[in-house]
Amino acid sequence: MEIRLDTIRQQLAQADIELHISKKRVKNINFRLKPHVLMVSVPLHISDSQAADAVARRVSWAINHHPQVLEQHQRKQSAPSGLTTSKNPVYLWGTEQTFMLSHDEKMAYYRQQLSDVMPSLFEKWQPIVGVHANEIRVKKMHTRWGSCNTRAKRIWLSVYLPAYPIECTEYVIVHELCHLHHANHSPAFWQTVTSAMPDYRQWHNILAGKTGQLD
Repeated sequence: MEIRLDTIRQQLAQADIELHISKKRVKNINFRLKPHVLMVSVPLHISDSQAADAVARRVSWAINHHPQVLEQHQRKQSAPSGLTTSKNPVYLWGTEQTFMLSHDEKMAYYRQQLSDVMPSLFEKWQPIVGVHANEIRVKKMHTRWGSCNTRAKRIWLSVYLPAYPIECTEYVIVHELCHLHHANHSPAFWQTVTSAMPDYRQWHNILAGKTGQLD
């Protein structure tokens, strides 16, 4: 059963979803899909194999509905508050700009800047890494710099990346493209990253001190 659950976890991980299962004093198996987490409450009398069967039947549902859950969460996070109208410094590709923007204005500005450079950057790095993404998108991610759905070959980049040197964005692109060769962070994965971008550690280290992570 543990082997089967590992397979299910891998399927969900490709959609950037972690699986949390807990046995509780409940009558039915309950599923709760949250941003990046599928929480499953299982009655105490249910066997492990029954629990695995139930979770397996909900994998497609979780993967298909996860984008909607993320969108709803992001709308709540960006709901207007007293802070959104105050002006803040703006950094573009690591350089402070001569103007200031509110939070919402800054997010729109960063989204546009990133959208403008992504096509050329992917065109540059996809032949080097030796793989092509089917889809590239920008997302307001608070905990990740990038993510990759290896099955759909879909790559997401964090809207906050334009604040840092553009080489950081290039590194994130290389990192996520390499996941289309290796779905994990194995030594083979990092060797692929190194082969494509020998100086990646310099840009990795800049982002490592911030809040985002790479998946």
